[in-house]
Amino acid sequence: MPKRAGLASCAIASSSMIKRLGYQRIVHIVTAIIACAMVLYHMWAIGVGSPEAVWFRGTHLLFAMVLTFLLFRRSGESDEAPTILDYVLLVVGIAPILYLFINYDYIVNRIFYVDDLTTADKVMGVIMVVLLLEAVRRVLGWALPLTSIAFLAYSLLIAGIEPQRLLDQLYMTTEGIFGIPLSVSATYVLIFVVFGTFMERTGTGQLFMDFATGLTGHHTGGPGKVAVVSSSLFGAISGSAVANVMVTGQISIPLMKRTGFKPSFAGAVEAVASTGGQIMPPIMGAAAFVMAEFLGVSYGEVVIWAIIPALLYYIACFSAVHFEAKRLGLVGLPKSELPKIGLVVRTNGHLFLPVVLILVMLYSGFSAPMAALAGTLSCFPVAALRKHTRVYCTFDNLIGAMVDGAKNTLSVALACAAAGIVVGVVTITGLGIVFTQFVVHLSQQMLLPALMLTMVAGMILGMGIPTTPAYIIMTALLVPAIVKLGVAVPAAHMFAFYFAILSAITPPVALAVFAASGIAKSDLWSTGWAAVKIGAAGFIVPYMFVFEPSLLMIGPWQTILASSISAIIGVLMFSGGLHGYFITATNLWQRIALIVGGLLLIKPGLESDLIGALIGAAVIAAQLTARRTAAAAAPAKST
Repeated sequence: MPKRAGLASCAIASSSMIKRLGYQRIVHIVTAIIACAMVLYHMWAIGVGSPEAVWFRGTHLLFAMVLTFLLFRRSGESDEAPTILDYVLLVVGIAPILYLFINYDYIVNRIFYVDDLTTADKVMGVIMVVLLLEAVRRVLGWALPLTSIAFLAYSLLIAGIEPQRLLDQLYMTTEGIFGIPLSVSATYVLIFVVFGTFMERTGTGQLFMDFATGLTGHHTGGPGKVAVVSSSLFGAISGSAVANVMVTGQISIPLMKRTGFKPSFAGAVEAVASTGGQIMPPIMGAAAFVMAEFLGVSYGEVVIWAIIPALLYYIACFSAVHFEAKRLGLVGLPKSELPKIGLVVRTNGHLFLPVVLILVMLYSGFSAPMAALAGTLSCFPVAALRKHTRVYCTFDNLIGAMVDGAKNTLSVALACAAAGIVVGVVTITGLGIVFTQFVVHLSQQMLLPALMLTMVAGMILGMGIPTTPAYIIMTALLVPAIVKLGVAVPAAHMFAFYFAILSAITPPVALAVFAASGIAKSDLWSTGWAAVKIGAAGFIVPYMFVFEPSLLMIGPWQTILASSISAIIGVLMFSGGLHGYFITATNLWQRIALIVGGLLLIKPGLESDLIGALIGAAVIAAQLTARRTAAAAAPAKST
């Protein structure tokens, strides 16, 4: 009898499991359909023209909310199927958006801040704020929701804003949740994220890795240089530091460790190189699109501003690997183990065509979303051009690319909506003006202290929240202060943008370092400080383009060229000083001289360039003399 009972309970358990698996499969299919619908809707909007703001931004957020409550449980993303509570929150969460759609004529015809909100308006507004913050918490953790709550508390308890007026601002207008940040996510970010997933699904990620390995793998410190090149290439299509680390770091970090780099240095190189993807043209991080929208310029113009700083950032990273490898006496990988770069280009080079198409369209006057749409639609046809890449051209792979694109957009979409709460509070309370006055007063009307305050604020914000909302908050609170002190508007925005990004490699909370350290199995703190050392030029260049915008390609071409050349030499010297090697190993005075001379060369200006060049020449002369002396002494010792 007990045996039969046991068999019966096993049968019941098996039946329950089968039903559960069937339910999970249904949820998976429904989620995939919704994700594909989200991508197709945005493609349609780019192709025929996006609907009115409330409809377009609301639909974007509607898709994001639905997918979040289907994919993320209370503790984060999970393979478990949604519970009844998740479905309840899903329905309640999208109700305020549907309410706006149903009452659209009423919404657009009422006079904001004058007409009183109805009871339904107030209830829906509160639900929208609460459920949005819950969705953000599920996807991004507590930092951004707590930041939004702090701003809400300030508006109600300190600034004395009436709750009805605050709800009007945040929910019933396009100055809050449905403001510019969410518009940028809907218009720009999704299609570029989808482009990245299409590229990955058609083999371009492997192409970038093979190309970088064949190009630099056999040189001194080859695997480290592979990490720099591959991460810069991959960053150009993903714009996500952590995603870059997880894709390229799985290969580059073990290779670096194998050739003799310390685990902490290997992890740091990958973290720094991957973080630079957000400033790497042609496709930068989501915050770059927000910047273009805030400044009312084309995305192509933002790309032009970013070219020289991004180049300096990667030269610093590349030279750090080279000098560290030279100092340690490390060599590259055997050529026999590396892919032949000519063969890589001949066999898979056609996969670069979608990127080329985007660049051609961007600089032919097409909008960034239209260029990204064309690039996205070309990915699978381009892969179909060659037999060995045609294997990627399957229906399942296409659906998978769209699903991945929609999923990868969720964090940005929700972060932008939550950032809209912050921007709405700053606008309605006048907090931006108050903060500007505070920063100007605290810095005693001096620019350098104000810039340092902005840098620290950006890195602190970026430690807890993604780059995009960190940049948006800095734009609302800090950028006006440094503009008031005389900084050119593009330079002020780029300054905030850079330091929101560099928080990814700045201890104690450095997300890219965390990811790389996990792969390298290294100590977090040692990896973090190594990353700061490798990326040190990235902390200095923003100060330089604030004082001389020629590094942003603003000004006469002669000045731009001279500033760029001197800055490149300066970055090389600065990196050599930090890592204890230039032509040969350096002693203490040479290290100090290289750092000082490098800083003077990075700073645009004829006088500083001449002094920096003289210091560099003195160090080079001393090192060449020491090397000749050592070479002459070597034969004498051998005899």
